[in-house]
Amino acid sequence: MNRLQLWKVVSVVLLACGLASAQTITSFSAPGAGTGAGQGTGGFGINPQGTVVGSYLDDGNVFHGYQCVSGCGTASTFTTFNAPGAGTSAGQGTITFAINVFGVIAGYLIDANNVSHGFVTTAPFKHFTILDEPDAGKGAGQGTIAGNIKPEGGEIAGSYVDSNGVSHGFVTAPPYRTFTSFDPKGSVYTIITVVSALNQEGEVDGAYLDANGALHGFARAANGTITKFNVKGAGTGSGQGTSASSINDLGQITANYIDSNGVNHGFLRQRSGAITTFNVSAAGNGSGQGTIPEGINLGGEITGQYVDSSGANHGFVRSQLGAITTFDAPGAGTASGQGTLPATPNLYGVITGQYIDSNNVHFGFLWNPQSRSEVKSNQQ
Repeated sequence: MNRLQLWKVVSVVLLACGLASAQTITSFSAPGAGTGAGQGTGGFGINPQGTVVGSYLDDGNVFHGYQCVSGCGTASTFTTFNAPGAGTSAGQGTITFAINVFGVIAGYLIDANNVSHGFVTTAPFKHFTILDEPDAGKGAGQGTIAGNIKPEGGEIAGSYVDSNGVSHGFVTAPPYRTFTSFDPKGSVYTIITVVSALNQEGEVDGAYLDANGALHGFARAANGTITKFNVKGAGTGSGQGTSASSINDLGQITANYIDSNGVNHGFLRQRSGAITTFNVSAAGNGSGQGTIPEGINLGGEITGQYVDSSGANHGFVRSQLGAITTFDAPGAGTASGQGTLPATPNLYGVITGQYIDSNNVHFGFLWNPQSRSEVKSNQQ
């Protein structure tokens, strides 16, 4: 049994008992992050070794990428970087999403013309491979986004916006000279979510908008076969329907569906097509409120957020047996649009994400189910 296989076996055992142990939430800020409203640090991807990647918005509202190790506990654990060609004006810069077991990172840059370009890089961030899907548009708001990287390989899944402003999915693999574009039949706009929408089997999940503006989920197999699905109870109007956020190596998919009243509900879809729906009991029942899963790991553990009746966000973890644990990062605001927003769990159930405080400043966090019961904070 090699080391990668051992990680997977051990992780399932840890996940089975992790929620029964105490929890630690560690907050962090990347060096250079802004402290104004809408600025700060977001945690997006985390690999089995606990390395976190994400982006921060500085006081000039420019994005920069970062990687942190050792629990992101001090400034010395961070490495910040900018992709070549990234713009330096507000709303431009470097945005980093996903990291695999080998430390290879995927993300995208927004250049001085507000065009997006995907990239792949690894520490010490001296070399970047720029990814431009051949059919991607070259105007403002168009271009290529590399949102996901295979857990144990270099394959990339993402999306691109063409010259007509229409989004499509794509996959590419090293040496990144060939791109395969795809859209489910009936799609007028294909959405590939980021961080964990590509598994080790080469399956990609996502959602698409039909001509009426309704959402539908899909899974694309490595051979290109696309399976479309809808959750029973999903609305059929514009802005309603079924999404797909994350897929694990067993082909399990999690995301939210939006009902005819605009309320979000969580679901878990098995590769067989069987679907289990769920709601966090404290979630609100108004339009835009409810339960929104974001990520699923190999053990079937799901993390995400729920929006309460006041419009504030809170974190949750759903175990493989269906038990739901809720949490809030210390310092998270409680007003509408504030609160705790988990992104994804790694192989061992450690979660990264971000929270928004009462001043609307963003901070990254790590939620660790195996640690001792103490709350640490490192807001630099």
